[in-house]
Amino acid sequence: MELRMNHYEANPAAYKAMLGLEQFIQNSGLDRKLYEWIKLRASQINNCSYCIDMHAKDLLSMGESAEKLLLLTAWHEVPHFTAEERAVIELTEYATKLSEAGVPKEVYDRVRQHFSEKQFIDLIMAINVINAWNRIGVSTGLYPGAVK
Repeated sequence: MELRMNHYEANPAAYKAMLGLEQFIQNSGLDRKLYEWIKLRASQINNCSYCIDMHAKDLLSMGESAEKLLLLTAWHEVPHFTAEERAVIELTEYATKLSEAGVPKEVYDRVRQHFSEKQFIDLIMAINVINAWNRIGVSTGLYPGAVK
């Protein structure tokens, strides 16, 4: 593995813009654990090792079990996730892989059972932010331990 560039140093203004989006989500009222599930699932789909490592560790530090983290890729098959978490994870998958099927109405309806219109947009913004971070990380060759 070789880091292609340190994106923090290469373009501080771009990094600052991303931090602004991150701050928007932090101030939106979105549950922090739900946001971490979004970050971890999108990062798994996008194969961003740096973000997978970071967000798995963040969830562990928030009290989530290693078993639940290990089962995230098979969330459809296990009872470990709440209905709210399942709706958010499913939305994350569809919105991350948008070109495959869009966001089907039934997925939207499941999410709306738990979240208002404003919260739905907050979720979409959260999914957008982690997908943007993933694209930066993967494109620049970022991996766990590459930067401090």
